[in-house]
Amino acid sequence: MYDYLVVGAGSAGCVVASRLSENPSTSVALIEAGGRARLPQQRIPLAAITLLGGRYDWNDRTEPQGGLNGRRLHLARGRALGGSSAINAQMWLRGHPEDYAHWARTCGPGWGWDRVLPCFQRSERHHDADAHHAYGTDGPLHVRNLARPNVLSLAFLRACQERGVPRTDDVGSGQDGCALVPVNQHEGRRWSAADGYLAPALRRPNLTVLARTLAERVHLDRGRAHGVVVRSGRGRALLTAKEIVLTSGALGTPILLMRSGIGPAEHLRGLGVRVERDHSEVGSGLQDHLMTTLTHRCTRPITLASALVPTSWLDYAIRRRGPLASNGAEAVCFLRSSDRLSAPDLEVIFSPAAVGPGTRPDLVHGLTVAVVLLQPRSAGTVRLTSASPGAPAAVDPHYLSDPDDADLRRLRAGLRFARSLLRTPPLAPFVGAPRTRQPATDDDAALDEHIRRTAASVFHPVGTCRMGEDSASVVTPELRVRGVDGLRVADASVMPTIPRGHTHASTVMLAERAVELITGSTGVRTDDR
Repeated sequence: MYDYLVVGAGSAGCVVASRLSENPSTSVALIEAGGRARLPQQRIPLAAITLLGGRYDWNDRTEPQGGLNGRRLHLARGRALGGSSAINAQMWLRGHPEDYAHWARTCGPGWGWDRVLPCFQRSERHHDADAHHAYGTDGPLHVRNLARPNVLSLAFLRACQERGVPRTDDVGSGQDGCALVPVNQHEGRRWSAADGYLAPALRRPNLTVLARTLAERVHLDRGRAHGVVVRSGRGRALLTAKEIVLTSGALGTPILLMRSGIGPAEHLRGLGVRVERDHSEVGSGLQDHLMTTLTHRCTRPITLASALVPTSWLDYAIRRRGPLASNGAEAVCFLRSSDRLSAPDLEVIFSPAAVGPGTRPDLVHGLTVAVVLLQPRSAGTVRLTSASPGAPAAVDPHYLSDPDDADLRRLRAGLRFARSLLRTPPLAPFVGAPRTRQPATDDDAALDEHIRRTAASVFHPVGTCRMGEDSASVVTPELRVRGVDGLRVADASVMPTIPRGHTHASTVMLAERAVELITGSTGVRTDDR
């Protein structure tokens, strides 16, 4: 028997397993369905886009989306040690303090900005922070402002400034403004949660990592979680522990709970799953960041397409710089769709490359502006399609389904802003013919048609096992599953609302906070980082 079983070695699980195993008297096992990330593309920052849809991606797909012309969208999710941090675009954006003020209102003061900020800082080794910025400088995760950005990214920032958006050097905290993107990179390489947290912990004798091992269900007995039934190349086994921490993400965790009999009773009975605990909100409340894109040819051969030139590969191999050291999404702008808002609700991402709908790579010299809806009102569900552990889930984000069309109106406002950027003097000289069909005008109907035809996921699902102080929430503010002893959830599924940043940073913070709650301590060892 272990002291702790941690299920899922993604952004959250690597943190939880590493931190818990810092106590040498505590035994920890980390279960991961994927294996070690061994492809060279997983170290080269720009190669991230080639990992989507491959063997290290769960390759989830949504149900047909009525708000998106019936299209089914790809939802990338990492299947390797490091989880999605092993295949993402490496962007480190914490979200806005107002996000966590809302968490505090629904989950208690332990989740407010002042309380979670130290958890962010504990994770960060920010190389460009100074005394005026509240970033950590000795944590496991390397964070740095993008070095040597493409000239088009700098032109984008000048275009934003011309449109009245100020330049900032603190965009990582979700403040208003535009900036180069802070990234998880070290010496020109991707730096995932597995690199920062798990790799230094692997030499500890009290940490066992079980890769290529699928968690089928949590074993329950009289209202208590006693273990996890797993399947690997060695067959099926029951691993037991004093406490189990689920860190399989906003899609994986509700799926595992429902297969274990914890979820909406009527849904589970309909699939022949024995109901252990009726939790109507398990699998509900799914939120995700939706984006729509504008892609054009570039009038000059100065984009990231030059990464295909042999000299670029040589430059990267020798100096770890050049186009291949780019994360692809080099600059961002945060803005409000209305002056009445107290925090940004839109993000504009710039890529000095041609990226089509659904983030498909395009090998011509081009540029892309993506508009991201940061605070969607639409919410969806994750449901089982079968009791079998190998069956795909039914993932239905219900994009653009809010009854007053606020999501569509805000995306429309962001798209108008993005189109205006392409016409500004700093950027216009580089903007060539559209690579994809563009709206002919800025009227509502044309913009709405473009959004419904092109919108894609940013791969940031959250909220399917909501935490809260109310009795209907799936987990308590201490992350305990209501009505089940010995079981916690510590991943993006517990987020009561989606943050205004990219969710990797928020997930790492949440996992750091979870370890505080589990151990009752904020102290961490630093001797084996």
